[in-house]
Order: sequence, then C-alpha cells, then structure tokens
Amino acid sequence: MFSSEKIRTLLEQLGVTHVVTVPDSTIGRWQTAIEERGTPRLVRVCREGEAWQVAAGLQLGGATPLVLIQCTGLLESGDAIRNALHDFGLPLFAIIGYRSYLNQDTLPGDTCLVFTEPTLDAWKIDYRLVTRPSQFDDIRPHFVACRDAGKPGAILLAEGKA
Repeated sequence: MFSSEKIRTLLEQLGVTHVVTVPDSTIGRWQTAIEERGTPRLVRVCREGEAWQVAAGLQLGGATPLVLIQCTGLLESGDAIRNALHDFGLPLFAIIGYRSYLNQDTLPGDTCLVFTEPTLDAWKIDYRLVTRPSQFDDIRPHFVACRDAGKPGAILLAEGKA
C-alpha cells in the first residue's frame, strides 16, 4: 500500500530510532529501505512477543522504537503486551499488518478479521485502521498524539489485494 521509501522517510521524520520487527510478506518489503540508510535501525527478532520486549528495553534506554508486525503476531503477543504496555506503562507504538483485510470476499473465514480489532481494544491500544493509500497522512498525527499523551498506539494497516 505504501512504498518503502515513503515509510522510511515518515519514520525518520517522527524520530523513530529503531524498528523492531518480524516481517510478513507485505510490511517485510520495507526492511531493505530502512536498512539501507540505517536510520531508523532495523532490529529483527524471532517472535512477535519478543518484539514488544525488545522495544520496551529500547524505550527504557531512551530510544524511540516502533514495533512492526502482522496481526497474527499481535495475537501471539498477549503477555508481552500486558507486561510492556500495562505493567511497565510504556507508550510503545506499532504498525500492524492486518492480514487478509482487503481479501474478505475472496478469502472468507480468516479469523484474523474476527479477533484483531477486539484484541487491540482489550489491550487498550489506541489504533487507527488504514485501508487505502489516501490515509497515509493519518499515520503521523496518530503517532504524535499517542506519544504526546504517553499512551500506546498502533496503525492497523490493511493487507491483501483489493
């Protein structure tokens, strides 16, 4: 939906220092552009729950990390989210790929479409759903509002073929 260059430039402008990621086929394409310039720094982890904890450590150390995962990884991350966002009270931000969102007619029955948004609500993560390229400019104000309020936030980025 968004070019690698556009995302990298936005992250740089927002002051993101590290992108902690377990990539999927959509958001994983951004890795090369992020790595090429080295800012923000790309940090690959093995599991999505680990991404939240690595981001938590970076935040505690004074960095501005962003978690970049797919919604299936969000569902795997419950305890790590509870710990980082609520026990430690860290205002981490994430971009979460919303698997199959744009394929609902051709891929019916994907339970990611049933559980992703209620999971974000349950974990009290303030999110915005981005379903089309014209919403790119919605990312920055949401990131800034969450940062300024000291609360966790996310962009839920629709994936698939419309």
